[in-house]
Amino acid sequence: MRAFDSYNPIVIFIYFLTVTVIAMFAFNPVMILITLFSEVVTTLLLRREKSGRFFGYLVLIFLITSLANPVFSHNGVTVLFVLNDNPVTLEAVLYGVSMGTLIVAVLLLMRVFSGMMTGDKILYIMGTTSPKLALLISMNLRFIPMFSRQATKMEQTQTALGRYQDENALDDIAIKMNIFSMLITWGLENGIITADSMSARGYGSGRRTNYSNYRFRKNDAFILIGIVLIAAVTIGLIAADKVNYSFYPHMSGIPHSAGAVICYILYGLMCLFPVVNEIGVRIKWRYLESRI
Repeated sequence: MRAFDSYNPIVIFIYFLTVTVIAMFAFNPVMILITLFSEVVTTLLLRREKSGRFFGYLVLIFLITSLANPVFSHNGVTVLFVLNDNPVTLEAVLYGVSMGTLIVAVLLLMRVFSGMMTGDKILYIMGTTSPKLALLISMNLRFIPMFSRQATKMEQTQTALGRYQDENALDDIAIKMNIFSMLITWGLENGIITADSMSARGYGSGRRTNYSNYRFRKNDAFILIGIVLIAAVTIGLIAADKVNYSFYPHMSGIPHSAGAVICYILYGLMCLFPVVNEIGVRIKWRYLESRI
């Protein structure tokens, strides 16, 4: 048993692709809660996320999405109250809450994905079919954390120079705009330097060859077959309307047939697979340590 991010990049990519597709198209409250719970646990366990700012952004996105839907959508038959001659319905409120929860869960899923799928793994997957697109995606993934680190350095420098005034909001806004302008200039200069460096190394002058130290092992094949089989059964149950749920015009009951329960269990196992795998790895490691 290996850590989940040490599996072949093809296995990791197909796993995240199937989970994301199922999460986005199976708009069922139970499956949305399964997705949110599993991704919160995965983020805390695998990424050891401790950034309160990131979770604060997620809460803000959830609140905006939850409040925006009942304001702009007035579908539903259960009217809670009337705001500016527009009815606010219970169905619209719960739909917004479900949509906000799904968006937060998918964002957590993408954060875990970005932590596991590094640039070299993307080049491994797409290098033979579309090397230019693979290079573009890997460079974008590289520039995102670089921009964040550079923005933090610029802000710390401006703070050390005493540019920020605690009681002057206009100056603070002007300085932040100045930092943003400097960051854009730095990004353009960095892009030009990267392009010149690649040109000096002969990129684009001939036929490219790809090197990769990733190998597709038997363990990867077993994991991939399991993911594909579970995903196929789950998608089949969803296509058969076993977990179909509607909010409008009135909310239907939560599906709880045998097929729905099987779908919930299989989807939960799929979502929690990285967590279960990580727990298995840690147990195995503790066992091996105890025998030393």
